[in-house]
Amino acid sequence: MSSKNFRLDDFVAGWIGGASSVVVGHPLDTVKTRLQAGSGYQNTLHCILSIYRKETVMGFFKGMSFPLASITVYNSVVFGFFSNTQRLISKYRYGDGRHPCGMLDMTVASMLTGLISVGLGAPVDLVKIRLQMQTQMVLAENLQLAGNVANGTNIPLRSVDIPNQRLYRGPIHCISSILQTQGILGLYRGAGAMILRDVPGYALYFIPYAVFCDLLTPSSSSSPHPCSIWLAGGLAGSISWVTATPADVVKSRMQADAQLQKKYKGVLHCIVQSYRAEGAEVFFRGASVNAIRGFPMSSTMFLMYELSLQFFRSH
Repeated sequence: MSSKNFRLDDFVAGWIGGASSVVVGHPLDTVKTRLQAGSGYQNTLHCILSIYRKETVMGFFKGMSFPLASITVYNSVVFGFFSNTQRLISKYRYGDGRHPCGMLDMTVASMLTGLISVGLGAPVDLVKIRLQMQTQMVLAENLQLAGNVANGTNIPLRSVDIPNQRLYRGPIHCISSILQTQGILGLYRGAGAMILRDVPGYALYFIPYAVFCDLLTPSSSSSPHPCSIWLAGGLAGSISWVTATPADVVKSRMQADAQLQKKYKGVLHCIVQSYRAEGAEVFFRGASVNAIRGFPMSSTMFLMYELSLQFFRSH
């Protein structure tokens, strides 16, 4: 399944890990997106209860089919690219692709991975966020409609709910709508903020994982125990996501920005407008959700990736 320096099994293992992590992390990802780009939620718990009351358990899995199909491919590319880049750097620097990478080598490999990931990840995130935010958009229109009703009529909000008032019927319809109205660049809205998030974000993902794995593995053991992989992966995910939250807020806001009346002209404009309207704390909105969600998603991702690799390489 491999040549000496290029291995395909890293891509397959990344695909398996990615699928596992989406199922584990999507409910909290929906909460994070609503908190960052939506309105009317007092805190994380209030947001969770609101989604559950209005949309039942299925509300947390809104827009999951597309990430499940695409994030598996995305993680396959990320893990495959990262591992093969490490081997290339080792071959170039030490003359042997199997030579362990130093901290600087790993930083370069992870930052390059972050840059490459945006090409595939930006459209995936955009479609996911647009689908997750649909209820929010419909509700805002209903509130406006309710506000235009003559005084004294007091029509309850539910009675002005328009059942088919959805912009997108699903991920394919969402992609085609964006392509028709904004072209290919429309799918890359928020990509600048994503580069700011993912280039340092992946360095703070792969490096802590390697450090924690090393710390949790006894010197007598050649490979880390599954429990060590799970814990190291979870801690790395939480660190990476918390530090990436400010850039993630900007990215979510830009990607959730309605097509018809755009609020933000670009990354800098979004930062300035958000700061003026809501203060510095806006950039840490969803940080607790990111920390909590980052742990199970990343621990599942790394565990399934490493176990899959072990399986492939022993057969």
